[in-house]
Amino acid sequence: MPDTSRKSYADLFRTPEFSPLFLSTSAGIAAQTVSGLALGTLVFRATDSPLLSAVSMFGPALAQVVGATLFLSGADRLAPRATLAGLSLAFAAATAALALPGLPLWAMFAIVLAEGLIASLGGGVRWGLLNEILAGDGRSEDGRNEDGKDREGRNGDGKGGYLAGRSLFNMMSGIMQITGYAAGGALLTLLAPRLCLLLAAGLYGTAACLALRLTRRPPRSSGRPSVAATRRTNALLWRSAPRRHVYLALWLPNGLVVGCESLYVSYDPGAAGTLFACAALGMLAGDVAVGRLSPVRLRPRLGIPLLVLLAAPYLVLFLRPPLPLTAVLVALASVGFGASLVQQERLVALTPGELAGHALGLHSAGMLTTQGVAAALAGTVAQFSSPATAMTVMAAGSLAVTLTLTVASRRNAADGGLLPRRAARAAA
Repeated sequence: MPDTSRKSYADLFRTPEFSPLFLSTSAGIAAQTVSGLALGTLVFRATDSPLLSAVSMFGPALAQVVGATLFLSGADRLAPRATLAGLSLAFAAATAALALPGLPLWAMFAIVLAEGLIASLGGGVRWGLLNEILAGDGRSEDGRNEDGKDREGRNGDGKGGYLAGRSLFNMMSGIMQITGYAAGGALLTLLAPRLCLLLAAGLYGTAACLALRLTRRPPRSSGRPSVAATRRTNALLWRSAPRRHVYLALWLPNGLVVGCESLYVSYDPGAAGTLFACAALGMLAGDVAVGRLSPVRLRPRLGIPLLVLLAAPYLVLFLRPPLPLTAVLVALASVGFGASLVQQERLVALTPGELAGHALGLHSAGMLTTQGVAAALAGTVAQFSSPATAMTVMAAGSLAVTLTLTVASRRNAADGGLLPRRAARAAA
């Protein structure tokens, strides 16, 4: 696999259009963190329910599966600039609506689910555009077949640019989550949750304005988006066992751990912002370690150990350790989110270049959907036990899934599947 150091972070910012996409995404993530924390706090204060608080924060992800099933073909068939700006404006309007005084709980959840539905295209459009901007889309003219059975679909030299860019976006996400959750926690001690929601709506508006600085580009593929095209491509991507294992490794273990994170508000309402910030700090450290510091030949073997690290620290939270120790455990666990870079690298290598946008969008939608389901599951367990116990249960489930996928992926896999026997083979 290529070394992401071939393209430095400074090189990325010298690439036309990278900066507006990066800044727009940054503003959107800041808005998402502030609004999620504010809404979760608002719902918890109104209902005293860990389940409803968790679902309010992560509920938009539940609707991602609908968009991935019906609309994802639009990731390559809609103009990226207009789509990204339109999505940000829609989120601004929805977040402002959540701040309306007297809004009933059912209406809040209807808006939350609508947000997830309109966001279903976001991942595919954004990451497909990043791939295109960094000349890593690798759309082939050399006769790659469409069934994906016997081809590797490697994206050539440009993939290093995409992976460096995605690594930087992940790092930015960690920084913005640290900033957003820390600022959100501070704001919630000074302002009402509804005022924090209005501030988040303003950040979404800023993201829309920044997206309009992108160059007008035609859609990457011809034709109109359709349900049939979406389902056909989803089936093609899912048909390959190695890709299927990578998707499951991207979705399930970290989704279950996000279920743990969804309980921070009910676990310790006064320190939820601190715990979210520590989690984001650990995620940032993991992305730096994997994306920039790990040796290329070793990186393919880091995915599974990092998934183990992601879940293991949560196993002791049922003991209710002191807050400083809990914060350290949360930060340490979140380093394990760096596993996603390893698995995304493998996914790009296994996917036909002409399907890159759709494949990356499916990853994003599936990940967010799994996180939403896990948040609901964690909230349900917490409702009948306690948030601390639910965190331990979800972490144990994550470890069990990681072990199962590791064993399944190594069957009849020449390279060792998700835990390669020889990293050098994956780099060939």
